[in-house]
Amino acid sequence: MIFLPLPFVVTLFLLTLLLRTLSRDEAGERGSRLFQLLILAYALQSVLVGLRWGYAAREVLPFMSVLASIIAPLTWVFFRTLTEESAAIRGRDVWPHLLPAVVLVLMLALWRGPIGPFIILIYLGYGLGLLWLARRGPDALVSSRLDGAVRSHRAMQVTGFALIGSAVTDVLISMDIARNGGVHAGLIVSVADGLVLLALGMGVAVAGTDLAAADESAAPDEKSVSGDTRSEEVVNIAVMIDAAMRERGLFRDPELNLGKLSRRLGLPARQVSNAINRQFGISVSQYVNGYRVQAACELLAAGDEPISAVMFEVGFLTKSNFNREFLRVTGKSPSAWRNSRRR
Repeated sequence: MIFLPLPFVVTLFLLTLLLRTLSRDEAGERGSRLFQLLILAYALQSVLVGLRWGYAAREVLPFMSVLASIIAPLTWVFFRTLTEESAAIRGRDVWPHLLPAVVLVLMLALWRGPIGPFIILIYLGYGLGLLWLARRGPDALVSSRLDGAVRSHRAMQVTGFALIGSAVTDVLISMDIARNGGVHAGLIVSVADGLVLLALGMGVAVAGTDLAAADESAAPDEKSVSGDTRSEEVVNIAVMIDAAMRERGLFRDPELNLGKLSRRLGLPARQVSNAINRQFGISVSQYVNGYRVQAACELLAAGDEPISAVMFEVGFLTKSNFNREFLRVTGKSPSAWRNSRRR
């Protein structure tokens, strides 16, 4: 019987995930290319892990090390772009984070001893960096569509913990080698690294598919943000946002994100999110999705239009997000709510 290590199974799943994202390619040229590249890198690393620990191919170790030093920084760069109003990937945003790979290549040529601890520090540092980015909640993901901002935020957190988990795995391997001569190293790596790469791929894919399309027609926001706005300003901004939602129906735009919303209002994104947080006590995504659910309720009560058609008409793009937000607002599923209204 042919031996198929777990990392190879993970590779097949990641490649399937990559093909699905290539077929959709919802975010165009902005952040989608980077997250597709990352999934491909995760799949390649999974193959190398399978060859090393499934078939004892030590020749792949240098390639594993270099690829590992690239994966963690680029994962952080990808999620970092979601926190900016323009998710375009610029060279100056990427090249500083390639320095760990350059250092590791030099270490491979000159001094291989500290390579293991160096990779552990890379993954630990960028994992903690992702959790630090996630501390502000879903509203920090300015470039993520508002109907998927919560999901993308959770994906960021999972990815951060996955990077930290990879560092912990390397520590466990070092301890096993020191105490038991590496008897359990293969099993630890095959299982732990397979799960870590799987979590990384799914996390990046989830956040990547929630990227909103570029809003080229909107003027860039050039106003500066000077911390939290005053209470009276919060009320005025909240009233303006509410009026824009009711009169202009901004919530119906399925590609709406915090950056696009702030540009439509002519305000800095930080002031918009701050006003909504303080005035309504909820996140921007919950606020906008609340309007969408309210509009969905009106359509569901008014006629027999299919629920899927209602979902798209009010601005949702996925059934899972629509059902989750509808349940959060009304306490019922869309079909149960419609049936209760008819009774």
